Amino acid sequence: MFDSILLVGCGNMAGAMLEGWLAHGIAPSTFTIVDPVREDAPGGIPVGRELPAAGRFDAIMLGVKPQSLDEIAPQVAPLAGEGTIMLSLLAGVQLDALQARFPQARASVRVMPNLAVALGKAPIALATQGLDEDTRGAVLDFFLPLGTPEWVGEDAFDIVTALAGSGPAFVYRFIDALGASATRLGLPEDQARRLALAMVEGAAALASRSPHDPATLADMVASKGGTTRAGLDVLDDSEALVKLVTECLRAARDRSAEMAAEARK
Repeated sequence: MFDSILLVGCGNMAGAMLEGWLAHGIAPSTFTIVDPVREDAPGGIPVGRELPAAGRFDAIMLGVKPQSLDEIAPQVAPLAGEGTIMLSLLAGVQLDALQARFPQARASVRVMPNLAVALGKAPIALATQGLDEDTRGAVLDFFLPLGTPEWVGEDAFDIVTALAGSGPAFVYRFIDALGASATRLGLPEDQARRLALAMVEGAAALASRSPHDPATLADMVASKGGTTRAGLDVLDDSEALVKLVTECLRAARDRSAEMAAEARK
């Protein structure tokens, strides 16, 4: 869909997305990169320090800090013509704020991925207004090499941000907790860490391919009166784990909503 894409900011997330697209076979010449500090980029793509003085792009992806939007928007807006789709990685910046700053653009799309885009394994939430079904389908296809993109309503974007965007950090914390707990119970630290990581990797791969949902898989592993059931009884007691994770996601969701409110001020 896009023959010319301007990346405004190419930090960790935008850089990982770029790696994913290049690995899928999108030509490096498709991308123009502007970043104030990055020295090089995947695919040997040159990194500029200043925005082009003129030109039009099929897509412009914003990968700067959200608080920088008002500073860079006047410089980017002249590059966004009536055929340009704005792709925003800016957490908390809503569609109406983007459309107000880039009024000539065809449409704006909010994008919430995570760093697994570099491996083509990320959930990717997309939200937009005003795009017809064909264009929505083309945008979805553009993100397919990076993982599993889905259109969501913007009213759900805060909880999706907590789940799909922040979620990897919560999973990493759980993996770390598994290793640390095994160490406390007598396993050498490096071995505990290796086993925990390998176990989670295998369990996630199996869950993604299984016809059964994760709750059913957990019960399939657990025999009555066995070791797994003893551990699950601790997690399931008064929904202890569900309650803890609910509060975790609630805190992340509420912070996303706060950032959106701050961006509207």
